[in-house]
Amino acid sequence: MLNIDILQPDEIDRSVQVFHRDGFVAIGNALNAEQLAFTQAGAQRVIQQQTEADPERVGNRGHHRYSFGHQIHHPEWAMLVDLPTILPIVEAIWQSDDFYCSGAGGDYSLPGAEIQPLHADMGDFFADPFGKLNHMSPPAPFIVVNFMTTAFTKANGAIRFIPCTQRHPGPIPLLGDEPTWMKNSIVCAPAGTGIIRDVRCWHGGTANTSDEIRPMTSVGYYAPWFRRPDYKHEIPAPVYETMSQRARHLVRYLVD
Repeated sequence: MLNIDILQPDEIDRSVQVFHRDGFVAIGNALNAEQLAFTQAGAQRVIQQQTEADPERVGNRGHHRYSFGHQIHHPEWAMLVDLPTILPIVEAIWQSDDFYCSGAGGDYSLPGAEIQPLHADMGDFFADPFGKLNHMSPPAPFIVVNFMTTAFTKANGAIRFIPCTQRHPGPIPLLGDEPTWMKNSIVCAPAGTGIIRDVRCWHGGTANTSDEIRPMTSVGYYAPWFRRPDYKHEIPAPVYETMSQRARHLVRYLVD
């Protein structure tokens, strides 16, 4: 298990320091009891829909392992966009409040899911013909916040993170070549914890040897200076109208 500190939402400066050092930081009590219950209900509903459509448990991220896909059109995911426990930390990381939401989703593993290879969630976007710049060169262009909707344990397939790899130039090891310490770099934390992560940081799911589903919802943000042309109008007007002014600004490229 990876030995990390779980910080509190008001520890903003320290959270920023840990994020820049490790490529991720764990924030306890990111969701309060009511928000956690709301998120759990939404995750359970979508899990039921997706698994009923996949009786063989083929999964979409390996057998018994699933991505939620784009879910920000559901209120349980829209709620995550402007959490007061998370946004001040993201604002401090980028020293700006003009970033914007990329969407919301997450993943889950069913009992029987095997360990997932390490990977990063972003590839090179510079295509520099001189070979001087790549996606590791700038500060974090893309942050995802993962929310643990159940306690993450070594048995139920908690995520492993490899600290300080968000700007590592070397290749990510294949699963067969991965050293034992990486396979054991598992983040275990209680339900309601949020992991604020630079998507370039190496990470991967672990085997779910328990008898429970391990869901994790998420929301993503692009840096104020970063642009991607793949916006999708995912938020219907009725959901948009329930959101705060701050949230509406964050999802300005996603609203229908």
